[in-house]
Amino acid sequence: MTDDLTAWRGPFAGRPGHLDAPYLATPPEVVEAMLDLAGLMPGERLVDLGCGDGRILVGAARRGATALGVDIDPQRVAEAEEAVRAAGLVQRASVRQEDLFATSLADADVVTLYLLAHVNEWLQGKLLAELRPGARIVSHNFPMRDWEPAATRRLGDRTLHLWVVPDA
Repeated sequence: MTDDLTAWRGPFAGRPGHLDAPYLATPPEVVEAMLDLAGLMPGERLVDLGCGDGRILVGAARRGATALGVDIDPQRVAEAEEAVRAAGLVQRASVRQEDLFATSLADADVVTLYLLAHVNEWLQGKLLAELRPGARIVSHNFPMRDWEPAATRRLGDRTLHLWVVPDA
């Protein structure tokens, strides 16, 4: 799959300036609804793939979770780091400039996404291979082909999808 993924994404994949999804800020009420839908608990580990300005990281850390955000765009990484610092949550949240396909998900209890449908599709195999059974994935607006969500929630014109990694 890695070779196929590289072919689909192109020769500049995983480098700054080559974004698999555009940056669009998630409204605060949607951030809270995503964390609610995931059932995020204190002490859990959340990974936000394509973290943008860090608002999901801040929300997760305020709930007592440990949060990691990754983004390929150095401007978004700087904004996310500043948001975490400004909220006084550097002990609970961190940010890395990294290709989301290179990010290890092995320790994640929750993964959040606001990508595009085709990127979710590319990630599906990685999510199933790396996450433990029972881990939750919440996507803002975009589904995953051939994987029925465990729950779907509408907020106005927004749709949130929740999947739970099944037992092997």
